[in-house]
Amino acid sequence: MTWIAQGIGLAACLAWAVLLVGRGFFWLARDDDSDAEGLPEPESWPAVCAIVPARNEAETIAATVRGLTAQDYPGPLRIVVVDDRSSDGTGDLARGAGDGRLLVVTGTGKALGWSGKLYALQQGLEAVKAEAHEFLLFTDADIEHSPDSLRRLVARALADDRDLVSLMARLRCESAAERWLIPAFVFFFQMLYPFRWSNDPGARTAAAAGGCVLLRRSAFENRGGLLPIRGRIIDDCALAGLMKGALPEGRGAEGRGGLNRPARRSRIWLGLTERVRSLRAYDDLGTIRAMVVRTAYAQLFYNPLILLGMVAALSLVYLAPPLLAVFGDGWARGLGLLAWAAMALAYAPMLRRFGLSPLRGLALPLIATTYLAFTLDSARAEWAGKGGLWKGEPLSRE
Repeated sequence: MTWIAQGIGLAACLAWAVLLVGRGFFWLARDDDSDAEGLPEPESWPAVCAIVPARNEAETIAATVRGLTAQDYPGPLRIVVVDDRSSDGTGDLARGAGDGRLLVVTGTGKALGWSGKLYALQQGLEAVKAEAHEFLLFTDADIEHSPDSLRRLVARALADDRDLVSLMARLRCESAAERWLIPAFVFFFQMLYPFRWSNDPGARTAAAAGGCVLLRRSAFENRGGLLPIRGRIIDDCALAGLMKGALPEGRGAEGRGGLNRPARRSRIWLGLTERVRSLRAYDDLGTIRAMVVRTAYAQLFYNPLILLGMVAALSLVYLAPPLLAVFGDGWARGLGLLAWAAMALAYAPMLRRFGLSPLRGLALPLIATTYLAFTLDSARAEWAGKGGLWKGEPLSRE
């Protein structure tokens, strides 16, 4: 059996070699907006409409609205909060925190085939469809923007000719559960969707972070708006995929003679940031579990075979190295230790971004096991007909 253990150790080391050098160097966590202050600013600033879907967000909506009204954005800014049937006074709290630029829309029950969040956004779009806005900002009701956030987003979109610019909000990392699990959440997201690949117009990978997404309105509407993704649970990455794809047939720019010429694929950009932060608290394991369970099985396309493959892959990459290091001997133990060290090395930059000791990287096997359990729980919830809830409401996949 020694040769089997050695083979598993070698496979784990090869897997980590691929992760370290073959996935856009995601683990360095350097794809961020630290260059934002150096971006050139336009001579004139386009009109922007920020739309916030909100349902029972009394704890955070006022801070979100205040952050938007405090923007130092030089151009016209409209703020729309869609109060999606809240029972906790969310709408009134939003009105109290806003100014004359704020419109609060009273939402209705979601339409057939739509997810709750996307239908709330759609109602916001309908409310301002007669207004002229060159850009749209979709942002969540638990997100707080620094005063220069919007200005930097628009500057990047214009300077780099991007149709979508998204920032992954800095998640709260204060409770013990957050300190152990939240950095890994961002790490795993970047592993699945390397930001460098997503930001490359020639790569197929497309990702966005739903808490903060700036869209060029014309490109967004040319792709059908939210309608093509109306029932998607992982709506942010679905939106990124929609925007990065080529325009539908017949919607390309017209060339000479009135003939349609092929349209270029949209350029999108996603980065980490300190300018946008999430106010959502995850004080215990249960709240983090609920966040992951809502979308984890959807990430696997609700396919049990993919789920089995994911279990096998995570077992090889995250569980085998420490098991070999502790219980193996000879070459098997050495390979296990090498893979475990590579794992800790890869996780260290993300831990540093959250102000945590790189030594926590040694616990990544246990953290990965926890997320694996959450994913299995997500599949169980889906099979039981209780999967994919947004604010307690099922999300449609029809």
